[in-house]
Amino acid sequence: MKYRIRLAALLLLGLMAGACTRHKIIPDDELALIFHDAFLTNAYITTERLRLDSLEIYEPIFARYGYTTEDVQYTIGNFSKRKSARLGDVVEESIRMLEEEGKRYEHEVSILDTIDNVARRTFTRRVYTDSLVRVRTLRDTARLHVRLDTLLAGEYNLSVCYTVDSLDRNPGLRGSAWLERCDGSRTGGYTFTLRRGKEERFSRHFTTDSTTRRLHLNLFLPREAAGRPSVTMRDLRIDYTPPTAQAVESLYIRQLDIRIFADEFFRAAHPADSL
Repeated sequence: MKYRIRLAALLLLGLMAGACTRHKIIPDDELALIFHDAFLTNAYITTERLRLDSLEIYEPIFARYGYTTEDVQYTIGNFSKRKSARLGDVVEESIRMLEEEGKRYEHEVSILDTIDNVARRTFTRRVYTDSLVRVRTLRDTARLHVRLDTLLAGEYNLSVCYTVDSLDRNPGLRGSAWLERCDGSRTGGYTFTLRRGKEERFSRHFTTDSTTRRLHLNLFLPREAAGRPSVTMRDLRIDYTPPTAQAVESLYIRQLDIRIFADEFFRAAHPADSL
């Protein structure tokens, strides 16, 4: 790790090229923070093999600390004139900060969610909800059939509470949940017996793709000729989660306010012989 960071620091010396006018001198502690942020970003860009559209990817990080590219160029060039200062000391301080963070994150990673889970949770949204449906007549049983149209690829989680009370005259009452394909056929179907007497919760997970178009829930499927119903459906929720890759990309776009310190910035630069 130290070798790669030092190599990046050597490349960073290329910023000296073209620093002809006088600009701000960046204090060593702030320059170390700039190096720290740059090395982390470089590592991410390299690991993810991101394709960058522009070489102007460092200005935002400089601006965040109140400096320009020319200020950084001038500060690095000025090190050769400062007898009591070494650019290598600044780099070592950046390395120290990175190593301290690495130790802390190694401990925390065991209790933190993965990026995938964070992204999925961030972009999960509720697409259907109904707080209360009471059905006491056969004419109203259609209200116990819920249909969600125009599904997207991803995952849908259905959850509902129901109560079949003593006034219901449908022994062996069942419920069912399923997906409907674009051609009208069913997939992912699940049928269950509705328990009587106390409130019960039913939940089901569905994975969808471009071939599925609707999600159905029906809480009134009598085994015999339908009798008088007495069913309450409460707290119906359907949540949608996009595919993991899509969620991670959306999270990256949301957080990516700046792009900084990729190797392309130094491509035309001449690294210094030493720090």
